[in-house]
Amino acid sequence: MKITIKLIAAGVLIACAGASFAQNSPPPELRNVVQLTATGTVEVQQDLLVLNLATSKEAADAATVQTQLKQALDAALAEAKRNAQPGQLDVRTGPFGLYPRYGKDGKINGWQGRAELVLEGRDFARITATAGKIQTLAISNVAFGLSREARAKVEGEAQTQAIEQFKARAAELAKGFGFSNYSLREVAVNSNEMVPGPRPRMMAMEAKAGSFSDSAVPVEAGKAQVIVNVSGSVQMR
Repeated sequence: MKITIKLIAAGVLIACAGASFAQNSPPPELRNVVQLTATGTVEVQQDLLVLNLATSKEAADAATVQTQLKQALDAALAEAKRNAQPGQLDVRTGPFGLYPRYGKDGKINGWQGRAELVLEGRDFARITATAGKIQTLAISNVAFGLSREARAKVEGEAQTQAIEQFKARAAELAKGFGFSNYSLREVAVNSNEMVPGPRPRMMAMEAKAGSFSDSAVPVEAGKAQVIVNVSGSVQMR
């Protein structure tokens, strides 16, 4: 029995020593591995309009400012919700805040605040017509983008382009270095959206509330680029 125990203990020690050696030994040197990146780009018409409306109020006390902002926002919401339609015109409130106003002596001499409403969707005519009817808020920003449906439609095309370019580049490099083929080691795929040219900017001054009354605000969308990047490494063989 004692001999058996000693043999088992010796075997455990040898196994532990082997595991320790394996952990401390340096990883095998990589040979004939190439890192590369490929990109697929698809240009598509922007189909999403995001229109921000806002108002600012000032008064001697915070309660008055809050009441004025609430009244303006409630009236705008009532008008916007009459025309809301899921996906075509979605309505949501934006930032709503109150801030103290300081005098030259560093003391609070009044309050100011700002409230925002956001109209977003694919029906440009419905959105701009609704904005034109809102009397209590003014347009502060206009931006365009891609709806989830439009992005998903072209993202697959851009991804296919990137993958095919990656494979062609890998085969070309393998051949150039004198190898007949390659195998994929690791790969990463990511996508993003870019808008060529200047991005939409906040208007320098908000339009006077009611200045677009009963008339649609003129807007025109541009194009966006959906870009998919495929990066990784291949083993030439």
